[in-house]
Amino acid sequence: MSNLRTLVFFATPAHDCSYLPDREATTMFVDPRAQVDKRLYSQLTALGFRRSGSHYYRPHCEHCNACVPVRLKVDQFQPDRGQRRVMKKNADLDCRMVRATFSERYYSLYAHYIEQRHADGDMYPPSREQFLSFLVEGATDSWFIEIMDDGKLVGLAAVDMLDEGLSAIYTVFDPAYEHRSLGTFAVLWQVEEAKRLGLPHLYLGYWIEECRKMNYKTRFQPIEALRDGQWHTMDVN
Repeated sequence: MSNLRTLVFFATPAHDCSYLPDREATTMFVDPRAQVDKRLYSQLTALGFRRSGSHYYRPHCEHCNACVPVRLKVDQFQPDRGQRRVMKKNADLDCRMVRATFSERYYSLYAHYIEQRHADGDMYPPSREQFLSFLVEGATDSWFIEIMDDGKLVGLAAVDMLDEGLSAIYTVFDPAYEHRSLGTFAVLWQVEEAKRLGLPHLYLGYWIEECRKMNYKTRFQPIEALRDGQWHTMDVN
């Protein structure tokens, strides 16, 4: 089994940044031949890495550090007024965690979400192979949160279980339920699940100050940012 001292890393050639226009990005990947167990994955996450399928990566841009890893301290979290409204609005929904796997029901929701919400992004067009390689392959202790409305699957959140927290991977939902703010609801549900499990953190991926669609992350307080190898509470006022 691999460990931090034996890992080999590779950097991609510069490519167009997915988040900021007119910028190039470089990504550092863990050698895909490495055997990454839950303990090593947890260590990598604490160092700012993320998982996409079987790949563990983090930004490694020479002249830019806009992508900031962030995590929520769940035991200190207090929902704001808007988040309390989201919880109340969705109190009628049922949620349960199941092992991350492929099903046509999951894929149908995923494909509909990508087609309706991200037709201009690099995940369009969706495919079954994409769903598998992104959300199912490489899973260690990985789960889907089914969000159900009277027996109908209306949302699906992918989450990984770490030694000291949960890692929110991706959330999709039926666009007809946009008014429900299911993306926010999925994060709130994961906060409560982390508390129930006695885990201190919920990792929310990367935050980019100039990227408006990431603004929702800083509404979860207190949020910590990884800068210069250390986690610090962010001042977002």
